[in-house]
Amino acid sequence: MYKKKKILVILGGTSKERAISIHTGLSCIKALKKLKYKIIKFDPKFVPITDIKKNKADIIFNALHGKGGEDGTIQSFFEYIGLPYTHSGPVSSMLAMNKYFSKKIFIKNKIITPKYFYLNKINFSNVDLKKEIKKNKLKFPIVIKPNQEGSSIGVNICKNYNFLNSSFRKLRKKYNDLIFENYIPGKEIQVANIGNNAIGAIELQPKRKFYDYDAKYKKSSKTKHIMPADISKKKYKEVLKISEKAYKILKCKGIARCDFRFYKNKFYLLEVNTQPGMTSLSLVPEIAAYENISFTKLVKWMVNNASLNR
Repeated sequence: MYKKKKILVILGGTSKERAISIHTGLSCIKALKKLKYKIIKFDPKFVPITDIKKNKADIIFNALHGKGGEDGTIQSFFEYIGLPYTHSGPVSSMLAMNKYFSKKIFIKNKIITPKYFYLNKINFSNVDLKKEIKKNKLKFPIVIKPNQEGSSIGVNICKNYNFLNSSFRKLRKKYNDLIFENYIPGKEIQVANIGNNAIGAIELQPKRKFYDYDAKYKKSSKTKHIMPADISKKKYKEVLKISEKAYKILKCKGIARCDFRFYKNKFYLLEVNTQPGMTSLSLVPEIAAYENISFTKLVKWMVNNASLNR
């Protein structure tokens, strides 16, 4: 549909995930060049986003990660200037990035997610953490993390109250809102969505405590990838169905990734990522490759799927 048109690849930016965004963008540019598209590389760290329209592109390929790039902000701008773009739209991006909002939606739709509570800067100074833990029936270990960050940035797994309180004091200086949730042990399962279809599930066995930033993006971390995930066929189908349901209720578009923990025969949905990585170590391309969808074919699908009113 859009073959040989001009594609503006937006990458980099100013979020804490800038390096990953650049890696994703360059990987996708390589594939787009193979497909003979005309490419414009656009980094909003150096050029104001208001200059996007000056490039007279036909489509925007969104390779941004983190704040501003996957929280609905840049997507709203794409809609405003009237250029078709890849991935999810403003509302679904915002809902997925905001863990507090997405958890409420999961629970309302009977999708299991870890027990949690939410704090923002209004109640940081007067909160009694011990009371909140008891009130919300959380048990140690407890995970504390920023409400609106990706790539496991700022995530702390706390085995006791002292560690939790110390982590809280550090994170409250950097972030306006935080999520506290039960740590779920068990298998780390991640599902790739291409459109409304969940195409496969991969199991991760990190050598580190959990699948953190280094485990995701550094080869030296030596995370073991098991594709397909080592669970029964029945459970495999079940996690794909849950992933499709989460994708639909958040009204996602394009590609996405759903992150789960599998414990005591139950799947716990941790979050939905509407801007999953597209690097050599990224999971969506790996799952797609197992299903005989090459990286180039995946990128082509994303371009053909680009639109407005997402």
